Amino acid sequence: MPEKNIDFGKFGARGIKGTDAVVRQLDQLAGGIITPVTAKRGLMARLHYLTKTDHSRAAARDAGLTVTDRTLKAWLDGTRRPSRANLDRIDAAYRQVRRRNVARHLLARLNAAGGTRVEIHPLNQSQVARPLQRVVEYRTMNVRRWDRIVDAWATGDDQGLDDAWTLDVLPDLGSQWGQYEYVTSIGFAA
Repeated sequence: MPEKNIDFGKFGARGIKGTDAVVRQLDQLAGGIITPVTAKRGLMARLHYLTKTDHSRAAARDAGLTVTDRTLKAWLDGTRRPSRANLDRIDAAYRQVRRRNVARHLLARLNAAGGTRVEIHPLNQSQVARPLQRVVEYRTMNVRRWDRIVDAWATGDDQGLDDAWTLDVLPDLGSQWGQYEYVTSIGFAA
């Protein structure tokens, strides 16, 4: 049933892919620097996080931040400002390194006490003509196994996360689980 929504939104339904909502929620649970990378404070916080130890520097290089040590020192000293492309690379590297660093803790938190309660808010059909609307309701469920989901999230494996969510979790909703491929939001009680 999943991936049947090829023309999602054709009749006015609004929502996001369920796995995108899961990524947003996991990122929120992971916490981190809120100040945007374009602000000096946000940039400095990210650079300090990515350069604090040799391990974090190596992880930043693996995540795509491949600048010379001289350039990195100039950014940290404030004598040079990164280009827009480098700001995007810094932000992406920070997110990737942060995800890797908190994945083990987050996995333990989500798997604790037999799993985590998940709320699925269905897609918004307010703009869909009445005869074309589906009967889709708010659902809750307990997800007991988060290993594949968190691992795919931490490594940035979008296809793996989509497979883990749509093939391992959503079928627990019953025969109409494909109706929750697109949602308004997903919340965790973690």
